[in-house]
Amino acid sequence: MASARRLADHKRVVVKIGSALLVDNGRLKRDWLEALMSDLVALADTGAEMVIVSSGSIALGRGILGLPKGPLKLEDSQAAASVGQIALAQAYTETLAAHGKKAGQILLTLGDTEERRRYLNARATIGTLLKMGAVPIVNENDTVATSEIRYGDNDRLAARVATMVSADCLVLLSDIDGLYTAPPAEDPDAVFLPEVPRITPEIEAMAGSAGSELSRGGMKTKIEAAKIATAAGTSMVITSGKQYNPLKNLDDGARATWFCALATPASARKAWIGGHLEPRGEIMLDAGAVKALCLGKSLLPAGVTGVTGRFSRGDAVTVRGPDGVVIGRGLVAYDHTEAVLIAGRKSREIEAIVGYPGRAEMIHRDDLALEDALLRTSG
Repeated sequence: MASARRLADHKRVVVKIGSALLVDNGRLKRDWLEALMSDLVALADTGAEMVIVSSGSIALGRGILGLPKGPLKLEDSQAAASVGQIALAQAYTETLAAHGKKAGQILLTLGDTEERRRYLNARATIGTLLKMGAVPIVNENDTVATSEIRYGDNDRLAARVATMVSADCLVLLSDIDGLYTAPPAEDPDAVFLPEVPRITPEIEAMAGSAGSELSRGGMKTKIEAAKIATAAGTSMVITSGKQYNPLKNLDDGARATWFCALATPASARKAWIGGHLEPRGEIMLDAGAVKALCLGKSLLPAGVTGVTGRFSRGDAVTVRGPDGVVIGRGLVAYDHTEAVLIAGRKSREIEAIVGYPGRAEMIHRDDLALEDALLRTSG
């Protein structure tokens, strides 16, 4: 599947910013950040939804605290992150505010994208920020993450965030302008690759392993990020962020390597729900609800006639029609006990029944994978 070659052609874009681009000798590169934010706002003004995954909290914090260069002990790096996150959030808030935009901070650990309930919470929060016109600024929560529960680099974190929010493009701003057949600094005969249709063992072998002094990653982690992103329907591009206005430069034809998505974000997500998750229960529907699902609607509690199994919010459940035939699978928005209570009831009654203003849908349409035969019939 060919990738669009302009960011302006995409609807939802995640941009990853590395520490070496954002921080120099413990100081924020304010002019560079302001130029990048002008690029980002220009894209947002065309209708694209923008998410930032930003490194830099530890590098910035160690400068503020006056910590020495070189490796830091875990507790020192976490202290640096706690100071740096405040300064970084303030910088994003101020630079976006200059363009009339609001910033929202999201701090994630590995478990937030691997454990389904927390994954759905993070996905919903980012989605709500985007609907409100804010720009989510995502970073790994280095203040609490230990070596056992961390990503270790923000390339893979950015890929997980991109798949979480169903982005159609992930931009990795780097200190190199793309992928070469060998590290160009070491091999003068290295050939630049403008496009990677599919990640093969040969492509993986081309990636070096070392990152810069301030970065935990290297080309190896970028290829691993590309594998995560493209499998989930997100195209990915690596381009240099050394110059001012790197996003504008990219759309103006700056050198970059594009990794082609293997599907669309929506179809990849549906395939994951329909084929890779073990159902924890079943939800039975009336005929009206089945018709609504075939028309692309979400499943509302009013159309539910029965609930079985022991599931928690975010678990996969099998969805059946009134004749018992399996219609599909979906990620349920309520625990089993709550689903039983609101089955057959109007969405406006949910708060009175469960005691809090829950979601209107039992299963949102984005979290529902219908059977192929049903889709063909409805289409």
